[in-house]
Amino acid sequence: MTEQDDERGPVDERDRLAERFETHRGELRAVAYRMLGSSGEAEDAVQETWLRLRRVDAGEVDNLPGWLRTVITRICLDMLRARRSRREDLVGAQVPDQFTEPAGAGTPEQEALLADSVSRALLVVLDALEPAERVAFVLHDMFAVPFAQIGPIVERTPQAAKKLASRARLKVHGIPALPASELTRHRRIVSEFLTAARAGDLTGVLAVLAPDVVRSADPAALPEGAAAVVRGARAVAEGTAVLAQRSQAAEIVLVDGAVGVVVAPLGRLLFALTFTFAGDTIAGYHVIADPERLRRLDIAVLDGVAPGT
Repeated sequence: MTEQDDERGPVDERDRLAERFETHRGELRAVAYRMLGSSGEAEDAVQETWLRLRRVDAGEVDNLPGWLRTVITRICLDMLRARRSRREDLVGAQVPDQFTEPAGAGTPEQEALLADSVSRALLVVLDALEPAERVAFVLHDMFAVPFAQIGPIVERTPQAAKKLASRARLKVHGIPALPASELTRHRRIVSEFLTAARAGDLTGVLAVLAPDVVRSADPAALPEGAAAVVRGARAVAEGTAVLAQRSQAAEIVLVDGAVGVVVAPLGRLLFALTFTFAGDTIAGYHVIADPERLRRLDIAVLDGVAPGT
């Protein structure tokens, strides 16, 4: 073998390794996005996984997909733990008018693709889980990874990992405080409200508001000088112009067991709406933006209830 062949061999091996890694990049990004809720951080985790792969002898990796999934999960787990300990990612830390895309976020196209695969509401709920709970739930419930493989990653026995996922599942889906029929009706009303607000349809908004409806809001949710309490259907409907500007980031969820709304650009919770109803109309709603109040809310994904239109 010539000196040129000796030099070329490792290059060819690195090229082949890079090609094999690229075939798994999409899945790795999907795992990391569900773990972290940020496309920018997900890309960082994928890149760190590649760097770690380059530092090992690829010939010793018998199951490359499993190795990559384990490594990126551990990277994400470390990032989640660091995030929680630093308290830099507090719910509601930025008020709506000050919200900016986090540094390192993906392109709009990447964000759209990722958003299609997991709802903002789910990201908000996942963000409230303990890091180990989130890892166990994402790996098992979203990617069908057996608990025998999850256990070592979260430093638990398989049975303990199963309990983590079960506890997370209860938090994700929540416990409705109302019968399913009532939840369905409330969801339909709120869906009509959001649809009309998004379209700037004043008549449509008025159609679902009770005549004496009351809208209240935390100061952090309001422009400077705006009234904290607004009464009457016309005044409340006209005030939905602010909501319309952010409605693309709004999703219907369970808030403390009842139908509510979260506004969460890029999966980051900015504020929540809670509602009261009178028949088939909204009797009032409150906009919660105070970080401490947001942290105390029990937010869950609203599934198993027909949305209605």
